Amino acid sequence: MKTARYLPLLLCLCIGQALADTPINLHHDASATARVSISNVAGTVNVIAWDRNEVQVSGRLGEGAKPLAITGSKDRLEIKVEPKGSSGGWFNWGGDNNMSATTLELHVPRAASLEVDVVSAPLVIDGMDGGSIEVNTVSGKARINARTPSLTVDSVSGGIEQAGHADKVELQTVSGDILAPSLGNQVELQTISGRIQASGGPWQKLTLSTVSGNVQLNGGLTADGSINIDSMSGDVQLQVPAGTNASLHATSFSGNLRSDFGTATQPEHGPGSSLDARLGNGQGKINVETFSGDLRVRRQD
Repeated sequence: MKTARYLPLLLCLCIGQALADTPINLHHDASATARVSISNVAGTVNVIAWDRNEVQVSGRLGEGAKPLAITGSKDRLEIKVEPKGSSGGWFNWGGDNNMSATTLELHVPRAASLEVDVVSAPLVIDGMDGGSIEVNTVSGKARINARTPSLTVDSVSGGIEQAGHADKVELQTVSGDILAPSLGNQVELQTISGRIQASGGPWQKLTLSTVSGNVQLNGGLTADGSINIDSMSGDVQLQVPAGTNASLHATSFSGNLRSDFGTATQPEHGPGSSLDARLGNGQGKINVETFSGDLRVRRQD
């Protein structure tokens, strides 16, 4: 009989747990090339491509979040996790800062375009093919495996891992590495305190800049393409195919400069070294500048 007196307490605990961890099961019709916007503050986001004209959302909604819904039309849909009392802004000023983590798993049409904003939430995108992808993330790694005409990722305190193939790419991190082994013909890479390891091409235009972090870049140029690398602090290694056609200019203010093409020279007075060389017919252009760090230009046989 003593158990009976605890039943109200047990019931309250069960209800509290249900409210704290609410299952998500949402569906919405979508066109094959729909634009899908997703945002989450704290938790995880997994986006998986499938061959249905439908968006499906599963997972668990964190305590303190507003009820979740898929809004919009079949051509443009939005899934947004917000704390109760939120004014609707991106950082939810004035909302409930005690909202617990929300886990989102989404299935979207394979050729859809994505806009994803996440804070304190690791992101995985897998299998997309055909649509553009835009990502903003704060404090969380972004892993993207997709074939896309356009990929833009801006990350603060989190690395970026890219796979698949992206024709036009813009990847930027503040305190995070970039790993991108399959870049298309127009590329912009930028890090502040982060390593870059990238390959792909042939590139029509590749621009890379880093404030603090080592760089490993492997790839070639189109007939009149260009590569421009600017590094403040960190070693740089550039590897290009043996048959590359380009004019090469490389300088290092404080570091060792070595090249399989031509011979580096040093000024009569002062630090630094530089190199100018003609590769093949010299049609393309390669410019590499480092301030503090070793520079190596290699031929890939």
